Amino acid sequence: MNFKEKIKKHQNTIFGIAMILIIIVGLIWIAGPAPASPTDSHEEQNGGSGETGTSTLSVDMLSYDFGTISMAAGKVTHPFKVKNTGDKPVAIVKMYTSCMCTEATLINGETRKGPFGMPGHGIIPRINESIAPDEEATIDVVYDPAAHGPAGVGRISRAITIETSEGAPLQLQISVNVTP
Repeated sequence: MNFKEKIKKHQNTIFGIAMILIIIVGLIWIAGPAPASPTDSHEEQNGGSGETGTSTLSVDMLSYDFGTISMAAGKVTHPFKVKNTGDKPVAIVKMYTSCMCTEATLINGETRKGPFGMPGHGIIPRINESIAPDEEATIDVVYDPAAHGPAGVGRISRAITIETSEGAPLQLQISVNVTP
């Protein structure tokens, strides 16, 4: 192989690696959370106020503590109830968790979407599921205490982020004390 052929071979290899990196970065960017708009409202995070002319989501609780659970006992589940207290539909755009040990499923009437996990451990697709005014949906959260193995004991806190058509994401929290 002469010198020109060696250079051409290395150029093709570098080009191929660059294309793979561009594709990976693009997939991570697509799967990540959407940026917040400048008109974000913090009503959702505070449970919503239901002001006239707005559509807001309120939740029965922003956080839930499972207490002390054993890894050997297996997965635990908690449903969070969300309600549209406004006068126009609210679309849940995306939903994801802060760790691979936690999954969330949206249940809206007969429709189940999910489970959704942590960005970076698969693509988080757009949901685009609307909740009508005065309607309620459930966010079913599942935590797996054995997901981190023997090192995953002690006090654990995880977040579930719900992006909506309204702007600022709604964030739910779970906590648990894991024993072997």
